[in-house]
Amino acid sequence: MRSGLIFLLLLMLPPAQASEAPLQVSGATTISVMQARQLYEYGVLFIDVRPPQQWGWGHVHGALHLELDGRFAELQGTDWPREMPLVLYCDSEFCPHSAEAARRAVDWGFQQIYYFRGGYFAWQLLDFPQGKGQEGELFAFILGAPPTAAGEPNPVVE
Repeated sequence: MRSGLIFLLLLMLPPAQASEAPLQVSGATTISVMQARQLYEYGVLFIDVRPPQQWGWGHVHGALHLELDGRFAELQGTDWPREMPLVLYCDSEFCPHSAEAARRAVDWGFQQIYYFRGGYFAWQLLDFPQGKGQEGELFAFILGAPPTAAGEPNPVVE
């Protein structure tokens, strides 16, 4: 049933939004949904660059919401360690926002950018951990500590 709803959603998208995202982004690593899940299990930070309404419908549990044309620019700030691994995603391979986010992050000097081209739809189809809205979503970022997924304990930094 879920795949039928996603198929209908894709059919309803206007043709202007249905352009295919690039297969690769220079300086970033394109990852599959299974690679994304492995990075999730390691506690790598996921950043959802979709508009707020789509974020509210569902997202990777624990992902940070930084809309591409909004708060995503905050990553330019020097508070964000450039060696911190980031997984960037939007809806699917028909959403170019994650590719643009990856391009910008690479330009800003981030060294470990993972471009999750399949996006939230691929994640959802495999019934991986999902969140809706802001309920139960917490993210703690401690400089000097390895990033962790929301809800996971942060290791003690000595």
